[in-house]
Amino acid sequence: MLLLLAVYGLHRYLMLYLYYKYKHRAGSAKAASLRSPYPVVTVQLPIYNERYVVERLIDAVCAMDYPPDRLEIQVLDDSTDETADITRRCVARRREQGVDIRYLHRPRRTGFKAGALREGMMHARGEFIAIFDADFIPPSDILLRTLPGFSDPQVGMIQTRWGYLNREYSLLTQVQAIMLDGHFVMEHGARSRSGRFFNFNGTAGVWRRSSIDSAGGWQHDTLTEDLDLSYRAQLAGQKFVFLEDAVSPSELPVEMNAFKSQQRRWAKGSIQTARKLLPTILRSRMPFRAKLEAMFHLTNNMAYVLMLMLSLLMFPSIVIRVQAGWMSSFWIDLPFLLAATVSVSLFYLCAEREVDRGVWKRRIFYLPCLMAVGIGICVNNTRAVAEALLGQWTEFERTPKYGIRDKKDRWQWMRYRGPKTFLPVLELLFAFHFGLLVYYTAVNRIYSSIPFLCLFFFGFLYVGLYSVWPAANRSVR
Repeated sequence: MLLLLAVYGLHRYLMLYLYYKYKHRAGSAKAASLRSPYPVVTVQLPIYNERYVVERLIDAVCAMDYPPDRLEIQVLDDSTDETADITRRCVARRREQGVDIRYLHRPRRTGFKAGALREGMMHARGEFIAIFDADFIPPSDILLRTLPGFSDPQVGMIQTRWGYLNREYSLLTQVQAIMLDGHFVMEHGARSRSGRFFNFNGTAGVWRRSSIDSAGGWQHDTLTEDLDLSYRAQLAGQKFVFLEDAVSPSELPVEMNAFKSQQRRWAKGSIQTARKLLPTILRSRMPFRAKLEAMFHLTNNMAYVLMLMLSLLMFPSIVIRVQAGWMSSFWIDLPFLLAATVSVSLFYLCAEREVDRGVWKRRIFYLPCLMAVGIGICVNNTRAVAEALLGQWTEFERTPKYGIRDKKDRWQWMRYRGPKTFLPVLELLFAFHFGLLVYYTAVNRIYSSIPFLCLFFFGFLYVGLYSVWPAANRSVR
């Protein structure tokens, strides 16, 4: 088990190596002139109960720097609350101003987001499809910075990097931002530059419409329709481009249950996609290196299962270390330290250095918190992985958005919440368990194990506590 965890940890070293080896291949998002006439672009905005942010999104898209007669906007609304009325009024106001914007409402969420996108394409006139979720504020020049990349007819999708409107809001948002920076900068950067597959992230990207059609269109048999379509398109021979220097600002979840819901959906969806596509990938004519990377990519959330198993077996492991003595335990811990903890720290540290060379050193202090939170959500994500492996279907859970940007903003009085489960009870029990283990190892002077155990203790305590007591988040910044 430790060996398997170490393998996933060592994979991060590979990502770092590939990122810097092929850094000269980075895609450029410099604004460029498009050939006249400009291609027609359809911007799709999938919406579901987003009363706090929907107007902000529509206003930003309507302000895009692009010829009005070549730009079509679709608001794909599946809302069941007052968001529908707010959105209708906003769309009507923009139509009166001459904006080509359409409101499409579905009374049933058949296929969830994938179903909405597929239905929207039936009415779309664009050669290219840009997609933005409700928590994004796309920059006005985003189309002018991405569309030149489609001059290569083999390019099917261009993904931009996510930025964060409320990064400084709390400890939770700081940790999420670093996690996502690692995913976008290091993982996307390494995979795209080295010729390996990477994925559209469901938002803040532009597709060639014919690429979606030729890959089989949007399908809703997984919770990560974006990951599924990405692999099908690349298996069909399409190229994907990641533009690291094109940033689309977004809002991070500020409530623990919302964050866990998002993580659960991503974890479950990736394993569902692995079950669906890995056999095809392994039988394909892809190079071995690409197949291997696809396996790591699609099964990466299995590491949470291994982490939970490690948590359960930690007590007998500590007893063995007590019997073995301090020095023997140190040599047991050292390989795991280098393969897992150090690799994670270096991975995210390099990502932050690439994102912002001016402040990256200050973010070093959040790395222990990031590792602790990663441990703390292993119960939540293990459940998701187990459901995917067992073929248990669940509905697409939206991530609540509140329009939060400033530390003075409060979400506690707002309507939406992430779903609550029984899992925080288990997380707090694990925290109690690791608290006892910290005391036990300190008494027996097994000092090399204490830093690991503290990460587990604080991770489970933080995640469990703020899941059952959401109001406590306001005091953690």
